[in-house]
Amino acid sequence: MPPLARFLLLVGVLLIAAGLCVWLLPGLGWLGRLPGDLRIERPGLRVYVPITTSILLSVALSLLAWLFTRLR
Repeated sequence: MPPLARFLLLVGVLLIAAGLCVWLLPGLGWLGRLPGDLRIERPGLRVYVPITTSILLSVALSLLAWLFTRLR
């Protein structure tokens, strides 16, 4: 199997697993409501910028990528 196909399959499986976790584990509702996530709500306007959540997910995914390359 070509490396690109393997990578795309892995990403797809990870996205399905993440979707199932969010759906089946409602306790993950805190993800997206962390301190540092900006939320502006006014009549006719709703802006949401999940800065802290993005940083946390980026660190977690970077750690997983690093572990994946180390174990390979």
